[in-house]
Amino acid sequence: MSAVELARTDAWLTVIGIGEDGLSGLSAARRAEIAAAEVLIGGERHLAMVPADENPQAERLPWPSPLRALVEQVRGYRGRRTVVLATGDPMCFGIGTTLGREVPLQEMRIHPAPSAHALLCARMGWPLDRTSLVTLHGRPLALLALHLQPGARLILLSADATTPAAVAAYLAERGWGDSALTVYEHMDGTAERRLDGVAARWSHGPGADLNAIAVECVAGPEAWIASAVPGLPDELFQNDGQLTKAEVRAATLAALGPGPGQVLWDVGAGSGSIGIEWLRSSPNGKAVAIEPVAERRAFAAANAEALGVPMLRIVEGRAPSAFEGLPTPDAIFIGGGISAPGLVARCWAALRPGGRLVANVVTLEGESALASALDQYGGEMSRTHVERLEKVGPFRGWRSLMTVTRWRAVKPHGDGL
Repeated sequence: MSAVELARTDAWLTVIGIGEDGLSGLSAARRAEIAAAEVLIGGERHLAMVPADENPQAERLPWPSPLRALVEQVRGYRGRRTVVLATGDPMCFGIGTTLGREVPLQEMRIHPAPSAHALLCARMGWPLDRTSLVTLHGRPLALLALHLQPGARLILLSADATTPAAVAAYLAERGWGDSALTVYEHMDGTAERRLDGVAARWSHGPGADLNAIAVECVAGPEAWIASAVPGLPDELFQNDGQLTKAEVRAATLAALGPGPGQVLWDVGAGSGSIGIEWLRSSPNGKAVAIEPVAERRAFAAANAEALGVPMLRIVEGRAPSAFEGLPTPDAIFIGGGISAPGLVARCWAALRPGGRLVANVVTLEGESALASALDQYGGEMSRTHVERLEKVGPFRGWRSLMTVTRWRAVKPHGDGL
């Protein structure tokens, strides 16, 4: 039986995106699914869009809080015709994504309405594929820092009515006060409203909780700009001297090979620079910074927020005992403690097949440990020597940084976890 046939015969859960125009914006087929539902789930706003006479026999359930409880609840309706109503596109930061992680696809039907992203791009006349979408619903404003580039166009999904003013203040504080903001409330409904302004002079009070924001980024003279390419300037990182320098960091990230959705362990993370640059380079990636020193963990947290990746997970402890319970890594960087007994072996065992293990050292003892790892696991070794131009009295001269020796190995497929 084909996947399409399975979807038709086994699907008991239907997720329907609904817009501000309510049932009138749905096709006859979608309305028939709502009318036939035994269980109807949605937010209070969604349920109010479905008159009682549209489906008088359905059991109606508003979304619980926390939302995680909904997933457990929905599982209990397997075998009953269940319809979940969602705003816009359920697969765009929506409930469809959450349910899709828990319910097999052949048991679901998902019917999207236009997303806020699509609607706002249409209102602004912006090509959808040339904008960055950021959700601030339940997430920190610090995420914006990752997307601030001259000329960038951002679509922001608001948390509530206070989000536009908070975004404007955030931009102004970082030197992006000339950026143009457009807020649309209740798009595609009878109460649709547009608000325009400039971040530094945003004067509109809180309006509707249901809103989305278009931002056209304009960099002022003092704008805070950080490239998405690894090798950010050292001065952007708070640190106590334990920092992988920019030139070495860029080469290290290249060796680690960030990829979409991949997981990094940064062992001996210091100020968190490797994990931070991994997250900035890896769409939907994850990074775990393992660091025993409290002051350095504080630096890592502050740096992650300032550089737009507050999702960096910071773990207190020493490797390898701190590895317990961490997600399986696609890449591991050992920035400190390479000589700890059993560390390389534990990292290799934890690494996913096809994953990369990279270690940097600056001492002779560290090089000896890398040579042993090379003999046991294979891979390659290289050295990076950096000289920087500095002032020498009234003149200038080249000052050498410590030479960094790097080992990189890829775990073969079939090697097990």
